[in-house]
This record gives sequence, structure tokens and C-alpha cells, in this order.
Amino acid sequence: MDAENYVKKVLEDVKKRNPGEAEFHNAVDEVLHSLIPVLEKRPELIKASILERIVEPERMVYFRIPWMDDAGKIHVNRGYRIQFNGALGPYKGGIRFHPTVNNSIIKFLGFEQLFKNALTGLPMGGGKGGCDFDPKGKSDAEIMRFCQSFMAELYKYLGPDVDVPAGDIGVGAREVGYMYGMYRKIVTASSQGVLTGKPLAFGGSLGRTQATGYGLLYFTNEMLKDKGTTFEGKIVSVSGSGNVAIYAIEKAQQFGAKVVTCSDSGGYVYDEEGIDLAVVKQLKITEARRIKDYLQYRPNAKYVEGSMKVWEVKCDVALPCATQNELDLASAEILIQNGVKFVAEGANMPTTLDAIAAFQKAGVYFGPAKAANAGGVSCSGLEMTQNAMRLSWTAEEVDEKLQVIMKNIFAAAKSTAKEIGDNDNLLAGANIAGFLKVADAMVKQGVI
Repeated sequence: MDAENYVKKVLEDVKKRNPGEAEFHNAVDEVLHSLIPVLEKRPELIKASILERIVEPERMVYFRIPWMDDAGKIHVNRGYRIQFNGALGPYKGGIRFHPTVNNSIIKFLGFEQLFKNALTGLPMGGGKGGCDFDPKGKSDAEIMRFCQSFMAELYKYLGPDVDVPAGDIGVGAREVGYMYGMYRKIVTASSQGVLTGKPLAFGGSLGRTQATGYGLLYFTNEMLKDKGTTFEGKIVSVSGSGNVAIYAIEKAQQFGAKVVTCSDSGGYVYDEEGIDLAVVKQLKITEARRIKDYLQYRPNAKYVEGSMKVWEVKCDVALPCATQNELDLASAEILIQNGVKFVAEGANMPTTLDAIAAFQKAGVYFGPAKAANAGGVSCSGLEMTQNAMRLSWTAEEVDEKLQVIMKNIFAAAKSTAKEIGDNDNLLAGANIAGFLKVADAMVKQGVI
């Protein structure tokens, strides 16, 4: 069977075996189509049925999570953990608390995580987890009880050499701390390497909070350098106002760019003079308020309802840092019309497939999430190393290592794109580079 028909058959089987899971279908579609050139050169991978094996998770569990709110009412949520592929090391991937979490979301995130982790060069397999729990509006005591109930089941599947979760949307150092406390109580061992993104007091890494946003900018900076330019004086549009967005804005401003937008699920703010990051941090980190309140501190700024409308702003560089599928074809066409030159993904797969195709057709340099937002999991890998060595690196040491990793990821994606004769296709380059690391490991480990 030739490579193209092989990919087509595997995609058809994925859709049959995972009905109604659009996010997972899209993730597999995006990766597998880009692998056709390498499969043509390496037919032994087709013979080894590598795609059939790589699209099927090694293990997936879901479980109930009963918990009691402050009023004494009992609620039941559904938790998930997917251990997608461990050929390169222990399963590694965040835990997401959000009402949209379901089978499809967890599979898509775990599949993407597999190749992202491979690109870092660190010994990590791919996994992901989460729950349809909404932490918004919950008290600290309710979140603690929920995290303890969640870990009371999840602990069975974890270990520093087995599966190492971290945070994601809705899960920060507080939630990781509560989960780690419950894990330690159950297993009666201080196994700090079982979770990353921990508070600094017990095994967390300096620089972890900033890592995804900073890593995104280090990768995007390589994209700009590749085209003979820099961030100095560039107009940058950022979506989101969580950790990724905040620290992407911070590093972009340090690089000399003017960031003019940020957003949340209600809408976006446009500040022509440049986003006042101190205000955003106060609103989002300190006070947990909505981004529309930015205008109370910056009355000359503009607030527009509708988070996806953030892409109507004219910019040189667009950095989607909110959530999956936030940048669709209509938004991409507006960005292209307004002259955007670079788009790099800070969130997990925030750009729809048709929007990516539009960017590539228009000559917009596109940085895919599995490469551009790998800074967070890279720093998690560095946290695992520090825990194993029972020491802590300085923030400067962590940042230096992160910069090297992100530069290496860009170099791998770029060189692989050149090998397939499509110099600027970082999406295909990243997919192939990550895939080959995983596929070669799988083949050498036998049919398992």
C-alpha cells in the first residue's frame, strides 16, 4: 500500500473507532497527512503498522469524582487520564479542569503532547488528563476537597517513572499542591517527582510559571530571525490572559514589541499605547477579575465583547494563547488582510486546520503549538530532573536551558521542513521530527 492510501485508511479507521470525537479527528488528520513524505521514504514503517499503533492510546481511564461543596451538597464529576505512548519515557502531560473536558479533548491533547514531548529531546512520553469540573466561583476549600477526591483515584496510575502529570487550564500551583498532598498521604512517601508545576516549597522549579509564555517567544524569535527581522517595534496581538498570555506579553515587551491586545472568554481589550501588564497581572493573578475591568485603570483602551474578535486588530505577529480552535478561517482571513506576517501558537491547537491552510497559502510564517508552546512541558521535564537529583537550579539556569531547548526545537522543525522541500512548513517539520523519534523508539522496542 502506498503512503497516501495508508494514511487515508488509518484516518478512516480512527473516525470509525472514535465516533463523534471531532477534536481528536482533527489532531490526527493534521499530523498524519504531513507524514506522507517520510512514509514514502521509509516503507518499513508502513509494514510495521506504525500509524495504527501510534494513534491508539496505550491506556485510558475515566472515573467518577464525588465531592462536597461548602453547603454540604454532593456533586459528581468525571475524571480522565490518558497514557498515550510511553516509548520515550514516563507519560507526561497536564491536567485540565474545565466544563468542556471529554473523551475527544483528552485524546486530542494526549496525541499532541506525544509529539511535543518528543521534540523537547527530554525522556518523556505523551499523556494528558482532566475533569469536567469548573473551578470558577469555587471556594478554596471546595477546590481542595475536589482535588483530594480526584487524586484518591488517579494516584493508582501515577509514579515518577510511570506517569507524571502537571497543570493545564484551571490547574495551577495551588491545585497541584493539593493533589500532591493527597498523593503523599495515600502512598506514604515523599515522591516529589510524581507531579510537576508544584509550589517552590516542595520541589517546584523556578521559571515554571513563565515557561510556556517565555518559550513561545523564544521560538517565535527564532522565526523572526529566520526571516531577517526582530521583535523590535513589531505590533503583537495576543489572545488570552492566563499564565501563557501574561508571560508571552512580558517577554514580547522585553524584546521591544508593542503588545496591543489580550482577552478572556467575554471579550478583548485593545490598548493602542501598549498593554499595561501590571494591570493585567493585578486583574487576573491577584484579583481573579474579568479583562473588561482593564478599562477602569486604562480608560483610553477599548473593550470589545466576543473573545474571537481579538483577531480583527491589525498586527505584525499574532499569538493565540487562549484555547483550542479559537482562531478560525474567518479570523485568519482578517489577519491576512491586515498584513500579519507571523503566527505562533501558545495554546494547544488554537488554530483550525482551514485557518492554518490559509496562513500557509498566504505566505504567513506559522509556528505550530507542538513546537512553539513546548516551553511549559520542557520546564516540567527540567523540574523532574531537579527532583530526581534532589536539588534546585536558579531561575537563570532554568531559563538558559529553556532557551536552548526552544532553539533546538525550531532548528529541528526547520531542518526537517527543508528535507521535505518545504522550507517554511514548520508544521510538517515539527510533526515529522517528533513522529520519527517516537516511531523509531517503538520499532526498536518491538510489537508491544
